[in-house]
Amino acid sequence: MAKPFNVVYEDNHLIIVNKAAGILVQGDQTGDKTLSDYVKEYISVKYNKPGAVFLGTVHRLDRPVSGLVVFARTSKGLERMNELFRRRDIQKTYWAVVGKKPEQKSGKLTHWLVKDEARNVVTAYDYERPGSQKAELTYKLIGEMNHHFLLEVNPVTGRPHQIRVQLASMGCPIRGDLKYGYPRPNPDASINLHARRLYFIHPIKNEAVICKAAVPQNSFWEEFLEFDEEVNEAIHHG
Repeated sequence: MAKPFNVVYEDNHLIIVNKAAGILVQGDQTGDKTLSDYVKEYISVKYNKPGAVFLGTVHRLDRPVSGLVVFARTSKGLERMNELFRRRDIQKTYWAVVGKKPEQKSGKLTHWLVKDEARNVVTAYDYERPGSQKAELTYKLIGEMNHHFLLEVNPVTGRPHQIRVQLASMGCPIRGDLKYGYPRPNPDASINLHARRLYFIHPIKNEAVICKAAVPQNSFWEEFLEFDEEVNEAIHHG
């Protein structure tokens, strides 16, 4: 099994980690060990903390998605990071590999999303309807290899399954994402969606924080990035 996470940023108030695909952020009916559990163990061992470790979940990534997840190590950190997310004062960048080239090389998508809680599936509509939440993102095409295309996605809002369902609604489901229309699963049950970069002003230190997460160590991601010079340029200079 791949290492469940790597620490990307850490201070007294926050810890930001690069999550492996397949790890739950918070518990569900499976009872599987969560990212929160793993990070608490890490803090307990590193700082020799007996007893319960405080760890506040600021946001989540879907289980098959990899990349950056922010946790708070103090209640003050949690409260202030929640406020940053609520005000959208945090810039999030994702990389998504899709099997179809979008008609436009860049653009903005706006939908109204309705979640079926029982089936854990979100439906995107082009118009507002009862119970829906507005979802917006921008995207641009930054690389391609063997009929796969790498998109850089910047969500404006933070809705459940937002990037997955919005790209699928554009006719570009994410590689491996059977739930939203990709025809084949990935061998490791992941999907090729990666929370690549975060930028925000630290709500307590008042300093700029920029975090980047390396892509998962699997042959597809690595071959894709080696093949595409433009993406390599983005990695080394972005």
